[in-house]
Amino acid sequence: MDIKQLHYFVTVADQLSYSKAAQKLHISQPSLSNAIKNIEREVGSPLFERSTRKIELTDAGIVLYQKSIGLLSQMNILKKEMEEVKMTGRGELVIGMIESVRQWVPQVIGEYQSRFPSIHIKLFEVLSRKAVVNSLRKYHTHLIITNQCIHEDDIESIPLYHEKLVLVLHRDHALSRKKSITLEELEQEPFIISMEGFQTREDILHAFALEQVSPNIKFEIERFETALTLVRENLGIAIMPENYLVEPRDPTIVRKTIDSPALERTVYLMFMKNRYLAPAVQCFLEEIQRKFVSRKMEL
Repeated sequence: MDIKQLHYFVTVADQLSYSKAAQKLHISQPSLSNAIKNIEREVGSPLFERSTRKIELTDAGIVLYQKSIGLLSQMNILKKEMEEVKMTGRGELVIGMIESVRQWVPQVIGEYQSRFPSIHIKLFEVLSRKAVVNSLRKYHTHLIITNQCIHEDDIESIPLYHEKLVLVLHRDHALSRKKSITLEELEQEPFIISMEGFQTREDILHAFALEQVSPNIKFEIERFETALTLVRENLGIAIMPENYLVEPRDPTIVRKTIDSPALERTVYLMFMKNRYLAPAVQCFLEEIQRKFVSRKMEL
């Protein structure tokens, strides 16, 4: 059996329908059926249980499917790496990022593009821990700028900087007039927080736990933009990264610093350790690191 046959088999297994798989693969259904029969003859066992209503994987089919997924993934990775060997001043740079870095990433890109004007750059948000790991391992991104604290043998994690997490609330909120606010005072307030799987949520809950109090979670969100919309309507309060709250300031929203050493987070630069990275990609990694080395020297 070859890679193409395995691809056909995995597509049928994913769709559990010969007609849908054939349509997705852009081949005829009889050709697909023959390809699967050829694999079954080669392995000496049926791969699918067929009935008039549905098809299911046999035990042999399950084993082959699990092995095939890994092989096909490795082949896709190999193809991408071979393409990037040829990438010098041309090609594609794919960057995953969190919301708050939108303030400084364009500056780095501006400097980078003066050296590599022909590089096509893709930017998209990668937020949860699972999404960061999957995106890197599946080669969907060259690098990711994230606040997720990830320790994996195959992922390089370089801390760039620390930033405070600050309280945001509506200007008409009773606490907006206080000079200092404690986490204990927030315990009964309707609280807006990131969903499970997000590092910022863990950081905030850890800070509350240190004070032996718990937030009254009313809303769970994925993006800070949604949290600000809720705060703007005075529906709750939130704690978010200071770098997300930049000029021009929203006059309806007040920010307050809470005296808690736990209310801060680290932003990291992450990429795969053993992945081949073209010189143009390496230069972007160096550009980011240089930016924050010089900032630390200034401080």
